[in-house]
Amino acid sequence: MRKYIYIVLAALVLSSCGVYKKYKSQDEAPQDLFGSGDSIAQVALNDSSIASISWREFFTDPLLQNLIDSALVRNTDLEEARIAVEQAQASLKAAKLAYLPSLSLNPQASISTKMFGTAGSGTGLGYSYNLPLQLDWNIGISGSVTVNKRKAKAVLEQAQASRQATQANIIATVAQYYFQLLMLDKELEVLIQTDSLWNESLETEKALWENGQAYSTAVNQMESSCMDVKLQIFDTKRSILSAENAMCRLLRMTPQPIARHKWGEYRLPERFGTGVPATLLENRPDIKMADQALAEAFYNTALARSQFFPSFSLQGILGWIGESGADPGAMLLKALASLTQPIFAQGKLQAQLKIAKLNQEEKLGSYVQTVIDAGNQVNEALADCQVAKDKDQLYKRQVVVLQDAYDGTHELMNAGKASYIEVLTAQESLLSAQLNEAENLYDGAKALIGLYIALGGAIQ
Repeated sequence: MRKYIYIVLAALVLSSCGVYKKYKSQDEAPQDLFGSGDSIAQVALNDSSIASISWREFFTDPLLQNLIDSALVRNTDLEEARIAVEQAQASLKAAKLAYLPSLSLNPQASISTKMFGTAGSGTGLGYSYNLPLQLDWNIGISGSVTVNKRKAKAVLEQAQASRQATQANIIATVAQYYFQLLMLDKELEVLIQTDSLWNESLETEKALWENGQAYSTAVNQMESSCMDVKLQIFDTKRSILSAENAMCRLLRMTPQPIARHKWGEYRLPERFGTGVPATLLENRPDIKMADQALAEAFYNTALARSQFFPSFSLQGILGWIGESGADPGAMLLKALASLTQPIFAQGKLQAQLKIAKLNQEEKLGSYVQTVIDAGNQVNEALADCQVAKDKDQLYKRQVVVLQDAYDGTHELMNAGKASYIEVLTAQESLLSAQLNEAENLYDGAKALIGLYIALGGAIQ
Protein backbone atom coordinates (compact mmCIF):
# COMPACT_ATOMS: atom_id res chain seq x y z
CA MET A 1 0.00 0.00 0.00
CA ARG A 2 2.84 2.32 0.84
CA LYS A 3 4.37 1.73 -2.58
CA TYR A 4 1.11 2.68 -4.29
CA ILE A 5 0.93 5.88 -2.26
CA TYR A 6 4.50 6.77 -3.26
CA ILE A 7 3.73 6.09 -6.92
CA VAL A 8 0.63 8.31 -6.83
CA LEU A 9 2.50 11.11 -5.09
CA ALA A 10 5.38 10.89 -7.56
CA ALA A 11 2.94 11.04 -10.48
CA LEU A 12 1.22 14.08 -9.04
CA VAL A 13 4.49 15.90 -8.45
CA LEU A 14 5.79 15.14 -11.95
CA SER A 15 2.51 16.21 -13.55
CA SER A 16 2.68 19.52 -11.72
CA CYS A 17 6.10 20.33 -13.18
CA GLY A 18 4.37 22.27 -15.97
CA VAL A 19 3.21 24.75 -13.36
CA TYR A 20 6.85 25.72 -12.77
CA LYS A 21 7.30 26.75 -16.42
CA LYS A 22 8.61 30.30 -16.68
CA TYR A 23 7.04 32.92 -18.94
CA LYS A 24 9.10 33.87 -21.99
CA SER A 25 8.78 37.49 -23.03
CA GLN A 26 7.47 38.22 -26.50
CA ASP A 27 10.28 39.54 -28.70
CA GLU A 28 9.13 38.97 -32.26
CA ALA A 29 7.75 41.87 -34.28
CA PRO A 30 5.62 41.50 -37.42
CA GLN A 31 7.35 41.96 -40.77
CA ASP A 32 7.15 45.46 -42.28
CA LEU A 33 6.16 46.75 -38.86
CA PHE A 34 6.99 50.32 -39.85
CA GLY A 35 5.37 50.11 -43.28
CA SER A 36 6.50 49.03 -46.73
CA GLY A 37 10.11 48.96 -47.77
CA ASP A 38 10.03 52.45 -49.31
CA SER A 39 8.44 54.19 -46.31
CA ILE A 40 10.32 56.84 -44.36
CA ALA A 41 10.66 54.62 -41.31
CA GLN A 42 12.11 51.76 -43.36
CA VAL A 43 14.96 53.78 -44.87
CA ALA A 44 17.41 52.36 -42.31
CA LEU A 45 16.55 49.91 -39.55
CA ASN A 46 19.95 48.93 -38.22
CA ASP A 47 21.01 51.84 -36.00
CA SER A 48 20.37 50.72 -32.43
CA SER A 49 22.25 53.66 -30.85
CA ILE A 50 18.95 55.49 -30.50
CA ALA A 51 17.91 52.93 -27.87
CA SER A 52 19.90 54.83 -25.24
CA ILE A 53 19.08 58.36 -26.36
CA SER A 54 18.11 60.79 -23.59
CA TRP A 55 15.16 63.15 -23.65
CA ARG A 56 17.73 65.96 -23.43
CA GLU A 57 18.88 65.05 -26.93
CA PHE A 58 15.31 65.38 -28.18
CA PHE A 59 14.72 68.73 -26.48
CA THR A 60 17.95 70.70 -26.44
CA ASP A 61 16.59 74.11 -25.37
CA PRO A 62 18.13 74.81 -21.89
CA LEU A 63 15.03 76.68 -20.68
CA LEU A 64 12.81 73.81 -21.77
CA GLN A 65 15.10 71.34 -20.00
CA ASN A 66 14.79 73.37 -16.79
CA LEU A 67 11.00 73.28 -17.05
CA ILE A 68 11.04 69.51 -17.60
CA ASP A 69 13.33 68.98 -14.60
CA SER A 70 10.97 71.05 -12.47
CA ALA A 71 7.93 69.09 -13.66
CA LEU A 72 9.61 65.76 -12.87
CA VAL A 73 10.12 66.93 -9.29
CA ARG A 74 6.75 68.62 -8.72
CA ASN A 75 4.17 66.67 -10.71
CA THR A 76 1.54 64.80 -8.66
CA ASP A 77 0.90 62.03 -11.21
CA LEU A 78 4.55 61.01 -11.13
CA GLU A 79 4.47 60.83 -7.34
CA GLU A 80 1.46 58.50 -7.52
CA ALA A 81 3.31 56.31 -10.04
CA ARG A 82 6.29 56.11 -7.67
CA ILE A 83 4.01 54.97 -4.84
CA ALA A 84 2.51 52.27 -7.09
CA VAL A 85 6.03 50.95 -7.82
CA GLU A 86 6.90 50.81 -4.13
CA GLN A 87 3.64 48.98 -3.39
CA ALA A 88 4.48 46.41 -6.07
CA GLN A 89 7.98 46.03 -4.62
CA ALA A 90 6.48 45.31 -1.19
CA SER A 91 4.19 42.67 -2.71
CA LEU A 92 7.13 41.01 -4.46
CA LYS A 93 9.11 40.94 -1.21
CA ALA A 94 6.17 39.27 0.56
CA ALA A 95 5.88 36.72 -2.27
CA LYS A 96 9.57 35.82 -1.90
CA LEU A 97 9.21 35.36 1.86
CA ALA A 98 6.33 32.93 1.27
CA TYR A 99 8.96 30.19 0.83
CA LEU A 100 9.70 30.43 4.55
CA PRO A 101 7.55 29.02 7.34
CA SER A 102 5.49 31.29 9.55
CA LEU A 103 6.19 31.37 13.28
CA SER A 104 3.74 32.69 15.87
CA LEU A 105 3.39 32.81 19.64
CA ASN A 106 -0.11 32.40 21.03
CA PRO A 107 -0.01 32.47 24.86
CA GLN A 108 -3.24 31.63 26.68
CA ALA A 109 -4.27 31.74 30.34
CA SER A 110 -7.50 31.02 32.17
CA ILE A 111 -8.80 31.47 35.71
CA SER A 112 -11.54 29.28 37.17
CA THR A 113 -13.27 28.75 40.51
CA LYS A 114 -12.67 25.49 42.35
CA MET A 115 -14.81 23.87 45.11
CA PHE A 116 -13.04 22.41 48.15
CA GLY A 117 -14.42 19.79 50.56
CA THR A 118 -16.96 17.03 50.12
CA ALA A 119 -19.86 19.41 50.72
CA GLY A 120 -18.32 22.29 48.83
CA SER A 121 -17.65 24.18 52.05
CA GLY A 122 -14.86 26.27 50.52
CA THR A 123 -13.89 27.80 47.21
CA GLY A 124 -10.65 28.91 45.56
CA LEU A 125 -9.21 30.20 42.31
CA GLY A 126 -7.41 27.95 39.92
CA TYR A 127 -5.45 28.90 36.83
CA SER A 128 -3.97 27.26 33.81
CA TYR A 129 -1.64 28.51 31.12
CA ASN A 130 -0.51 27.52 27.66
CA LEU A 131 2.60 28.97 25.97
CA PRO A 132 2.75 27.44 22.49
CA LEU A 133 5.22 28.50 19.77
CA GLN A 134 3.53 27.46 16.52
CA LEU A 135 5.18 26.88 13.15
CA ASP A 136 3.23 26.58 9.88
CA TRP A 137 4.90 25.77 6.57
CA ASN A 138 3.14 25.27 3.26
CA ILE A 139 5.64 23.31 1.19
CA GLY A 140 3.81 24.13 -2.05
CA ILE A 141 4.73 21.10 -4.10
CA SER A 142 2.26 22.25 -6.79
CA GLY A 143 4.42 25.31 -7.50
CA SER A 144 1.91 27.91 -6.32
CA VAL A 145 4.50 29.78 -4.22
CA THR A 146 6.92 30.07 -7.13
CA VAL A 147 4.15 31.12 -9.50
CA ASN A 148 2.94 33.78 -7.07
CA LYS A 149 6.47 35.17 -6.81
CA ARG A 150 6.83 35.37 -10.59
CA LYS A 151 3.40 36.91 -10.90
CA ALA A 152 4.32 39.58 -8.33
CA LYS A 153 7.47 40.33 -10.33
CA ALA A 154 5.39 40.78 -13.48
CA VAL A 155 3.11 43.19 -11.61
CA LEU A 156 6.16 45.14 -10.43
CA GLU A 157 7.49 45.44 -13.97
CA GLN A 158 4.09 46.69 -15.10
CA ALA A 159 4.18 49.36 -12.39
CA GLN A 160 7.70 50.38 -13.42
CA ALA A 161 6.65 50.62 -17.07
CA SER A 162 3.60 52.64 -16.04
CA ARG A 163 5.86 55.03 -14.17
CA GLN A 164 8.05 55.37 -17.26
CA ALA A 165 4.97 56.11 -19.36
CA THR A 166 3.80 58.73 -16.86
CA GLN A 167 7.19 60.40 -16.82
CA ALA A 168 7.43 60.36 -20.63
CA ASN A 169 3.96 61.90 -20.93
CA ILE A 170 4.91 64.66 -18.48
CA ILE A 171 8.05 65.44 -20.48
CA ALA A 172 6.06 65.45 -23.73
CA THR A 173 3.32 67.68 -22.29
CA VAL A 174 5.80 70.23 -20.97
CA ALA A 175 7.53 70.29 -24.36
CA GLN A 176 4.22 70.72 -26.16
CA TYR A 177 3.21 73.69 -24.02
CA TYR A 178 6.66 75.21 -24.48
CA PHE A 179 6.60 74.90 -28.27
CA GLN A 180 3.05 76.20 -28.31
CA LEU A 181 4.21 79.30 -26.45
CA LEU A 182 7.05 79.79 -28.93
CA MET A 183 4.62 79.48 -31.84
CA LEU A 184 2.21 81.98 -30.25
CA ASP A 185 5.10 84.38 -29.61
CA LYS A 186 6.04 84.11 -33.27
CA GLU A 187 2.47 84.71 -34.37
CA LEU A 188 2.20 87.72 -32.06
CA GLU A 189 5.41 89.13 -33.49
CA VAL A 190 4.09 88.69 -37.04
CA LEU A 191 0.76 90.28 -36.15
CA ILE A 192 2.41 93.30 -34.49
CA GLN A 193 4.66 93.84 -37.53
CA THR A 194 1.66 93.42 -39.81
CA ASP A 195 -0.34 95.92 -37.76
CA SER A 196 2.42 98.49 -38.19
CA LEU A 197 2.67 97.93 -41.96
CA TRP A 198 -1.06 97.98 -42.51
CA ASN A 199 -1.40 101.18 -40.55
CA GLU A 200 1.06 102.74 -42.98
CA SER A 201 -1.04 101.49 -45.89
CA LEU A 202 -4.15 102.91 -44.23
CA GLU A 203 -2.51 106.31 -43.81
CA THR A 204 -1.44 106.24 -47.45
CA GLU A 205 -4.96 105.38 -48.58
CA LYS A 206 -6.38 108.21 -46.45
CA ALA A 207 -3.98 110.67 -48.06
CA LEU A 208 -5.03 109.49 -51.52
CA TRP A 209 -8.69 109.86 -50.55
CA GLU A 210 -8.11 113.39 -49.24
CA ASN A 211 -6.46 114.28 -52.56
CA GLY A 212 -9.36 112.82 -54.52
CA GLN A 213 -7.35 109.90 -55.84
CA ALA A 214 -9.24 107.15 -53.94
CA TYR A 215 -12.74 106.38 -52.76
CA SER A 216 -13.92 106.33 -49.16
CA THR A 217 -14.83 102.65 -49.56
CA ALA A 218 -11.13 101.88 -50.03
CA VAL A 219 -10.31 103.64 -46.77
CA ASN A 220 -13.07 101.70 -44.98
CA GLN A 221 -11.82 98.37 -46.33
CA MET A 222 -8.27 99.19 -45.28
CA GLU A 223 -9.39 100.22 -41.79
CA SER A 224 -11.49 97.07 -41.40
CA SER A 225 -8.46 94.94 -42.25
CA CYS A 226 -6.38 96.81 -39.66
CA MET A 227 -9.07 96.22 -37.03
CA ASP A 228 -9.06 92.52 -37.84
CA VAL A 229 -5.32 92.31 -37.20
CA LYS A 230 -5.72 94.16 -33.88
CA LEU A 231 -8.41 91.67 -32.83
CA GLN A 232 -6.08 88.78 -33.66
CA ILE A 233 -3.41 90.40 -31.49
CA PHE A 234 -5.77 90.41 -28.50
CA ASP A 235 -6.75 86.78 -29.11
CA THR A 236 -3.12 85.70 -29.42
CA LYS A 237 -2.16 87.43 -26.18
CA ARG A 238 -5.03 85.67 -24.43
CA SER A 239 -3.90 82.32 -25.86
CA ILE A 240 -0.38 82.96 -24.55
CA LEU A 241 -1.76 83.59 -21.08
CA SER A 242 -3.81 80.37 -21.20
CA ALA A 243 -0.78 78.34 -22.29
CA GLU A 244 1.34 79.83 -19.50
CA ASN A 245 -1.34 79.04 -16.92
CA ALA A 246 -1.59 75.45 -18.22
CA MET A 247 2.18 75.09 -17.88
CA CYS A 248 2.06 76.44 -14.33
CA ARG A 249 -0.64 73.94 -13.38
CA LEU A 250 1.50 71.14 -14.75
CA LEU A 251 4.48 72.40 -12.74
CA ARG A 252 2.27 72.89 -9.67
CA MET A 253 3.12 76.59 -9.53
CA THR A 254 1.08 79.76 -9.12
CA PRO A 255 0.28 81.58 -12.41
CA GLN A 256 3.37 83.40 -13.67
CA PRO A 257 5.19 84.12 -16.94
CA ILE A 258 7.18 81.23 -18.40
CA ALA A 259 10.78 81.97 -19.38
CA ARG A 260 11.45 80.91 -22.97
CA HIS A 261 13.59 81.66 -25.99
CA LYS A 262 12.45 82.99 -29.33
CA TRP A 263 11.35 80.53 -31.93
CA GLY A 264 14.22 78.99 -33.84
CA GLU A 265 14.29 76.83 -36.90
CA TYR A 266 12.80 73.38 -36.36
CA ARG A 267 15.33 70.60 -36.85
CA LEU A 268 15.07 66.84 -36.51
CA PRO A 269 17.98 65.55 -34.36
CA GLU A 270 20.55 63.87 -36.57
CA ARG A 271 20.84 60.65 -34.55
CA PHE A 272 17.47 59.39 -35.64
CA GLY A 273 16.78 61.13 -38.88
CA THR A 274 17.14 58.01 -41.01
CA GLY A 275 15.18 55.24 -39.38
CA VAL A 276 14.31 53.19 -36.35
CA PRO A 277 15.16 49.54 -35.54
CA ALA A 278 12.24 47.30 -34.74
CA THR A 279 13.95 46.15 -31.53
CA LEU A 280 13.56 49.69 -30.20
CA LEU A 281 9.92 48.99 -29.51
CA GLU A 282 11.06 46.97 -26.51
CA ASN A 283 11.74 50.31 -24.80
CA ARG A 284 8.14 51.46 -25.10
CA PRO A 285 6.37 51.34 -21.73
CA ASP A 286 3.04 50.36 -23.30
CA ILE A 287 4.67 47.30 -24.88
CA LYS A 288 6.41 46.48 -21.60
CA MET A 289 3.10 46.71 -19.78
CA ALA A 290 1.32 44.61 -22.40
CA ASP A 291 4.08 41.98 -22.20
CA GLN A 292 3.99 41.84 -18.40
CA ALA A 293 0.19 41.80 -18.41
CA LEU A 294 0.49 38.72 -20.59
CA ALA A 295 3.02 37.30 -18.12
CA GLU A 296 0.61 37.94 -15.25
CA ALA A 297 -2.16 36.14 -17.16
CA PHE A 298 0.27 33.29 -17.88
CA TYR A 299 0.98 32.87 -14.17
CA ASN A 300 -2.72 33.17 -13.31
CA THR A 301 -3.28 30.20 -15.61
CA ALA A 302 -0.48 28.33 -13.85
CA LEU A 303 -2.04 29.10 -10.48
CA ALA A 304 -5.44 27.88 -11.68
CA ARG A 305 -3.77 24.68 -12.90
CA SER A 306 -1.95 24.22 -9.59
CA GLN A 307 -5.27 24.01 -7.76
CA PHE A 308 -5.76 20.53 -9.24
CA PHE A 309 -2.67 19.19 -7.46
CA PRO A 310 -2.20 18.34 -3.79
CA SER A 311 -0.96 20.79 -1.20
CA PHE A 312 1.41 19.67 1.52
CA SER A 313 1.88 21.48 4.82
CA LEU A 314 3.80 20.99 8.05
CA GLN A 315 2.69 22.25 11.44
CA GLY A 316 4.64 22.13 14.67
CA ILE A 317 3.95 23.34 18.19
CA LEU A 318 6.56 23.77 20.94
CA GLY A 319 5.84 25.29 24.33
CA TRP A 320 4.85 24.87 27.97
CA ILE A 321 1.57 23.98 29.55
CA GLY A 322 0.61 23.89 33.21
CA GLU A 323 -1.99 24.65 35.87
CA SER A 324 -2.15 25.58 39.53
CA GLY A 325 -1.45 22.85 42.03
CA ALA A 326 0.49 20.81 39.48
CA ASP A 327 4.13 20.60 38.60
CA PRO A 328 5.82 23.81 37.40
CA GLY A 329 4.88 22.91 33.87
CA ALA A 330 5.21 20.34 31.20
CA MET A 331 6.72 20.74 27.74
CA LEU A 332 4.32 20.59 24.83
CA LEU A 333 5.63 19.20 21.55
CA LYS A 334 3.42 18.44 18.58
CA ALA A 335 4.05 17.88 14.88
CA LEU A 336 1.53 17.42 12.10
CA ALA A 337 1.94 16.85 8.37
CA SER A 338 -1.05 17.06 6.04
CA LEU A 339 -1.63 16.39 2.37
CA THR A 340 -4.76 17.71 0.66
CA GLN A 341 -5.82 16.54 -2.79
CA PRO A 342 -8.97 18.10 -4.30
CA ILE A 343 -11.32 15.51 -5.80
CA PHE A 344 -14.62 17.26 -6.47
CA ALA A 345 -15.06 21.05 -6.22
CA GLN A 346 -18.41 21.52 -7.99
CA GLY A 347 -16.70 22.46 -11.26
CA LYS A 348 -15.09 25.57 -9.78
CA LEU A 349 -11.52 24.54 -10.53
CA GLN A 350 -12.28 23.75 -14.18
CA ALA A 351 -14.11 27.05 -14.57
CA GLN A 352 -11.25 29.01 -13.02
CA LEU A 353 -8.75 27.35 -15.36
CA LYS A 354 -10.86 28.04 -18.44
CA ILE A 355 -11.35 31.68 -17.47
CA ALA A 356 -7.61 32.06 -16.88
CA LYS A 357 -6.79 30.57 -20.29
CA LEU A 358 -9.28 32.86 -22.03
CA ASN A 359 -7.84 35.87 -20.24
CA GLN A 360 -4.34 34.84 -21.32
CA GLU A 361 -5.56 34.58 -24.91
CA GLU A 362 -7.09 38.05 -24.65
CA LYS A 363 -3.84 39.53 -23.28
CA LEU A 364 -1.90 37.96 -26.15
CA GLY A 365 -4.20 39.66 -28.65
CA SER A 366 -3.79 42.97 -26.82
CA TYR A 367 -0.02 42.61 -26.92
CA VAL A 368 0.04 41.99 -30.68
CA GLN A 369 -2.24 44.97 -31.29
CA THR A 370 -0.04 47.17 -29.07
CA VAL A 371 3.04 46.25 -31.12
CA ILE A 372 1.26 46.98 -34.40
CA ASP A 373 -0.01 50.32 -33.07
CA ALA A 374 3.52 51.18 -31.94
CA GLY A 375 4.94 50.54 -35.39
CA ASN A 376 2.23 52.69 -36.93
CA GLN A 377 2.94 55.48 -34.45
CA VAL A 378 6.66 55.45 -35.28
CA ASN A 379 5.86 55.57 -38.99
CA GLU A 380 3.43 58.47 -38.54
CA ALA A 381 5.79 60.48 -36.32
CA LEU A 382 8.77 60.11 -38.69
CA ALA A 383 6.59 61.02 -41.66
CA ASP A 384 5.28 64.11 -39.87
CA CYS A 385 8.83 65.19 -38.98
CA GLN A 386 10.01 64.78 -42.54
CA VAL A 387 7.02 66.55 -44.07
CA ALA A 388 7.38 69.49 -41.67
CA LYS A 389 11.02 69.86 -42.67
CA ASP A 390 10.17 69.75 -46.38
CA LYS A 391 7.30 72.20 -46.08
CA ASP A 392 9.38 74.63 -44.02
CA GLN A 393 11.60 75.47 -46.98
CA LEU A 394 8.58 76.10 -49.19
CA TYR A 395 6.91 78.32 -46.59
CA LYS A 396 10.07 80.38 -46.18
CA ARG A 397 10.27 80.89 -49.93
CA GLN A 398 6.57 81.72 -50.09
CA VAL A 399 6.96 84.40 -47.41
CA VAL A 400 9.85 85.99 -49.30
CA VAL A 401 7.91 86.01 -52.57
CA LEU A 402 4.76 87.44 -51.02
CA GLN A 403 6.77 90.07 -49.12
CA ASP A 404 8.22 91.24 -52.42
CA ALA A 405 4.74 91.19 -53.96
CA TYR A 406 3.34 93.27 -51.10
CA ASP A 407 6.18 95.83 -51.30
CA GLY A 408 5.77 96.17 -55.05
CA THR A 409 1.97 96.50 -54.84
CA HIS A 410 2.31 99.15 -52.12
CA GLU A 411 4.69 101.17 -54.30
CA LEU A 412 2.27 100.90 -57.24
CA MET A 413 -0.55 102.13 -55.01
CA ASN A 414 1.53 105.14 -53.97
CA ALA A 415 2.07 105.87 -57.66
CA GLY A 416 -1.63 105.46 -58.37
CA LYS A 417 -1.09 102.37 -60.51
CA ALA A 418 -2.68 99.75 -58.22
CA SER A 419 -6.04 99.59 -56.54
CA TYR A 420 -6.66 99.10 -52.82
CA ILE A 421 -8.06 95.66 -53.59
CA GLU A 422 -4.70 94.53 -54.94
CA VAL A 423 -2.98 95.88 -51.84
CA LEU A 424 -5.45 94.16 -49.51
CA THR A 425 -4.99 90.88 -51.35
CA ALA A 426 -1.20 91.15 -51.11
CA GLN A 427 -1.40 92.02 -47.41
CA GLU A 428 -3.70 89.13 -46.50
CA SER A 429 -1.70 86.64 -48.58
CA LEU A 430 1.53 87.66 -46.84
CA LEU A 431 -0.01 87.45 -43.37
CA SER A 432 -1.51 84.05 -44.11
CA ALA A 433 1.85 82.70 -45.34
CA GLN A 434 3.67 84.04 -42.28
CA LEU A 435 1.18 82.45 -39.91
CA ASN A 436 1.26 79.19 -41.87
CA GLU A 437 5.05 79.15 -41.56
CA ALA A 438 4.81 79.50 -37.77
CA GLU A 439 2.14 76.81 -37.52
CA ASN A 440 4.20 74.43 -39.65
CA LEU A 441 7.14 74.90 -37.31
CA TYR A 442 4.82 74.02 -34.43
CA ASP A 443 3.58 70.98 -36.34
CA GLY A 444 7.20 69.90 -36.71
CA ALA A 445 7.77 70.34 -32.98
CA LYS A 446 4.67 68.27 -32.21
CA ALA A 447 5.95 65.59 -34.59
CA LEU A 448 9.25 65.57 -32.69
CA ILE A 449 7.33 65.10 -29.43
CA GLY A 450 5.30 62.33 -31.04
CA LEU A 451 8.50 60.63 -32.17
CA TYR A 452 9.88 60.87 -28.64
CA ILE A 453 6.79 59.06 -27.30
CA ALA A 454 6.77 56.58 -30.19
CA LEU A 455 10.36 55.57 -29.43
CA GLY A 456 9.48 54.76 -25.83
CA GLY A 457 9.86 58.09 -24.07
CA ALA A 458 13.48 57.76 -22.97
CA ILE A 459 13.83 59.08 -19.40
CA GLN A 460 17.59 59.03 -18.81
